Amino acid sequence: MRPSILLSILFAATAASAQSSVVVGRDLGTLGGLESFAVDVNDQGMVVGHSSMTGNAAGHAFAWTESSGMIDLGTLGGTNSGAEAVNDQGMVVGRSTTTGNAADHAFAWTESTGMIDLGTLGGTYSFAKAVNDQGMVVGRSRTTADAAEHAFAWTESSGMIDLGTLGGTSSFAFAVNNQGMVVGGSETADAVTHAFAWTESSGMIDLDTLGGDLSAAYAVNDQGVVAGRRVVRGYSRSIAFRWTESRGMINLRNEIVRRFSSGANAVNAGGMVVGWADARPAKWGTPRIRHAVAWTPEGRMIDLGTRGTHSDALAVNDQGIVVGTTPDSAWHAFAWTESTGMIALGTQDGDIESYAVAVNRSGQVVGWSRVLSGAAHAVLWQVD
Repeated sequence: MRPSILLSILFAATAASAQSSVVVGRDLGTLGGLESFAVDVNDQGMVVGHSSMTGNAAGHAFAWTESSGMIDLGTLGGTNSGAEAVNDQGMVVGRSTTTGNAADHAFAWTESTGMIDLGTLGGTYSFAKAVNDQGMVVGRSRTTADAAEHAFAWTESSGMIDLGTLGGTSSFAFAVNNQGMVVGGSETADAVTHAFAWTESSGMIDLDTLGGDLSAAYAVNDQGVVAGRRVVRGYSRSIAFRWTESRGMINLRNEIVRRFSSGANAVNAGGMVVGWADARPAKWGTPRIRHAVAWTPEGRMIDLGTRGTHSDALAVNDQGIVVGTTPDSAWHAFAWTESTGMIALGTQDGDIESYAVAVNRSGQVVGWSRVLSGAAHAVLWQVD
């Protein structure tokens, strides 16, 4: 069967199921304030994010479980904090203002230790973005005298270490796998950002741009498959890529309209990459529309469709459940599987806007929904 025919069949199935299926979400509440936002969920169903406090003058990182409900993770002495990620051991990482409401520092929180300050690389600011199951935390930090931001890795045994750059001034880490491989972007000596991978044995290596203007890596799985995007043609177009040590960087083609842009956001254990690809606009001269897509390990692209005009896939689990957002009257959360196509993720009270940003092995999806009152609440959906 030709790829174009297969894509048409998949798109038709997606559109048909999207009209008939809605998964109702669970409102996780707040820490006493008006709003809350969930950003990650581990395989044990622990949800993390941030919530406004009573009076709405401050926001704190939270963790939610079925048994405990939403708990306040506190701060590093300042007013505000927010969680960014959680591993399967329940270690939460993020950033918090410090005593006297000084600049944010990266933190790690566990039930036994509470919130601890991970420090900086000599400057005033640091930010934790991701954590693996061994407790290795990665992010970015200001260096001495706040001269630049560098990617860092932190472990309990080594503390915070500077991952360096590819010869330029700054670098930033987005993700880390369970083998300790860190990926992100770094400036080179000629001040161009290139995607990088870092390991303790190899240090920081340049993943290239394939002749483009710049590149950045956003995700890596435990097999060392890296996903991201590169920018070409004078910053006018982006192209999703997959990188492996054996093959290097390869383009993930936009099979909707080959010369239009695409981008990768996540990769699962099987090497399935998800993200977005620009589709042809309704008529020339109008803005391009964006479709959520998935690329198979072989590089074939599947158009996940939309429930309106645009859509974007933000996360995928190892079972192939893809989640993201798509607008009908407004941006709404969706989940997609090969068997169901794209299904809407709603709330008990109805919503005017919602986003799904993470999904665990059990099909628990988290994000947030802006309900009819206008407030956004953290939401948990179960997709079977």
